[in-house]
Amino acid sequence: MQIKIKTTNIELTSALSAYVEEKINSVEKFAPPHEEEVILANVEIGMSTRHHNAGDIFCAEVMMVVRGKKYRAVSEKSDLYAAIDDVRNEIVRELNSNKEKNRTLVRRGAGMIKNIIRFGRKD
Repeated sequence: MQIKIKTTNIELTSALSAYVEEKINSVEKFAPPHEEEVILANVEIGMSTRHHNAGDIFCAEVMMVVRGKKYRAVSEKSDLYAAIDDVRNEIVRELNSNKEKNRTLVRRGAGMIKNIIRFGRKD
């Protein structure tokens, strides 16, 4: 997995970078790639504005490209680490939702083929 981290209005420390990489790397098991495909993850973290001191001022955004499809999750929280955790959970939810959608489509098609074989084609 290839991760690019961009910061806005904050400084990227090594601890923050390690935390982001740990959380985003844990998403890889939910997005199985092709054999030679590399999953791209663009992560943007930072403060939404410089002049606010309270409220949901920390923002985390993840944009992933898996098998040619783009997935995006955004979170704003009062703590930067909480925003990173929330955006990780949101991107996992999106990946699982898409996987279930594809599985349902395949099963629906298989059921239609089974009915055609069993009862013949209805025109």
